[in-house]
Amino acid sequence: MRHIFIINPTAGGRDSTSRIMEAAKALQERHGIAYECILTRRPGHAMETCRALAEGGEALRFYACGGDGTVNEVANGILGFPNAAMTCIPAGTGNDFMKNFGPEMAGRFRDIESLWDGPQFLLDAIDCNGRVALTIACSGIDAQIADTVHRYGKSTLLGGRGSYLASVAVNFLFHDIGHQWTVTLDDEVLSDNFALVSTCNGRYYGGGSTPVPQARMDDGVLETILVRKVGKLTFARLFPAYSAGECWRFPDIARVVRARTVRIQSDTKIVTCLDGESLYSNDVTIRLSEKKVNFFGPRGCDPNATARPAAGER
Repeated sequence: MRHIFIINPTAGGRDSTSRIMEAAKALQERHGIAYECILTRRPGHAMETCRALAEGGEALRFYACGGDGTVNEVANGILGFPNAAMTCIPAGTGNDFMKNFGPEMAGRFRDIESLWDGPQFLLDAIDCNGRVALTIACSGIDAQIADTVHRYGKSTLLGGRGSYLASVAVNFLFHDIGHQWTVTLDDEVLSDNFALVSTCNGRYYGGGSTPVPQARMDDGVLETILVRKVGKLTFARLFPAYSAGECWRFPDIARVVRARTVRIQSDTKIVTCLDGESLYSNDVTIRLSEKKVNFFGPRGCDPNATARPAAGER
């Protein structure tokens, strides 16, 4: 088995390349593993590299060394290849994917010694127009916010959550928060003015918002939250509840459903963010991916460690 470290040297505003390369070399010296370190050069490079290597059929373990965008690219690269598995060495600004495992696990995922021979398990994925997300696929105001952070850079002074909240303020003050869409939930068709539609496999985005805290990453179910357009003052009251997973406090505005397929259609471009990576289309179809992602992590890690009980559970 070969271990491939996919390193994003710009993740988190701080270059972790030397640290990771030194740790990989030390691992090779202790355990005799075959390894390679590859630095990403541009958007899409990690996905293309992982797919090309996985196509060779060799047993591979990939390490996404970066933020949520790097995790997303590696997942898209290995999806459907039984010989390839992935993990994450968090080095980004927000590291929302890692939050699903609980606050105490980030350090263990950074420790290659506790990671390299960890157990492998399957994660669900969201398919959105043929591309996958591991955590959340969102369209609407939240996607506009994420797109603003992505396009204009994440401030190392503000941090991941601070950058996200600054983008919330910009979009709240200067952009419309409603879109006339036709949303189809399996056989139910809704034509309305929506603020957002977010489909969740994981629980965190935007530096820590948890719109559907009961979502689980391996249960074969996706949770979709729909929020109708509201006035800006109402949105300002709604946002903290949305971020905390308490939209049940606004039943006339927000709704959470379990749908096999969610389709969003519009006469104008829809911005959809997949784990923070932006996609633009007039017609977005979101469903549970038929293929799962092979993932490995430190012993005892649980992708549902922070999930709240679903309705009816204790």
